[in-house]
Amino acid sequence: MKEKFDPFVAEWFSFVKNPNFNLIEKCLKFAQILEYPDLDVDEYIQKINRIGMSLKESINDVKNPTYLISMLNEHLFENLGFSGDDNDFFNPKHNFLNEVIDKKLGLPITISILYVAVAKFIGLDLKIVGFPSHILVKYNEEMILDPFNDGNLLDVDDLQRILDTNFDEHLKLQPEFLDEIKSEQILVRMTRNLKNSYIQSFVYDKALRCTNMVLAIEPESPEDIRDKGIIEERLQNSETALKYLNKYLEINPNAEDIDFILEMIRSIKQKINQ
Repeated sequence: MKEKFDPFVAEWFSFVKNPNFNLIEKCLKFAQILEYPDLDVDEYIQKINRIGMSLKESINDVKNPTYLISMLNEHLFENLGFSGDDNDFFNPKHNFLNEVIDKKLGLPITISILYVAVAKFIGLDLKIVGFPSHILVKYNEEMILDPFNDGNLLDVDDLQRILDTNFDEHLKLQPEFLDEIKSEQILVRMTRNLKNSYIQSFVYDKALRCTNMVLAIEPESPEDIRDKGIIEERLQNSETALKYLNKYLEINPNAEDIDFILEMIRSIKQKINQ
């Protein structure tokens, strides 16, 4: 069965791959495609510019990175009131940069994107780190910062505590967890976050679009192939669900959730044959 062409996914793919747009522009386009068709991208770029320029005007000529990071934290978190939202973590709106700018609440990934963008106005070249389950930011290799928690400086024990909390003490800190991730990886991770938020809210049509957006960029991702099959089943698209669940088992025959997927396949076939 041929799947329906989605022009939004095609537009998203071309935008992500276009080197002429920066991460902020791509994040705002992400919001425009998925939830806010009338969003004025330039307006929000100007809002970020105003945040950055007001920070730049408030500091002296000291170039010490510790001082600059301290002033960045004071400006964003104390003066302007931005913060991570622990109370409503799975709110889909926290994945949209325009909402983060307006409401001043976000996820580790969206707060970090804004944090790095504003830091550029004072000459700080910060990098986004693909830490498991909790995006972080680093300055060179010497400072690891947590924008979700007011830009706190983290040590090795802090990093292990984050892993212990999110992985039930089953994951040990590895050097590669602190590697920089590029724009495309950031956008894929943000899209997966949003997919999970939509699934939590039972908004399966939007969860499917997010999955298709990821698969446009990473077509052989086992996790997203599986999730597409599960979501298609929730939407009662039985044949498409079977196609993707079987594909998942083909490329990941030793999956930990193999029993669950096999049972789902059996149930779908049973439904089709009724």
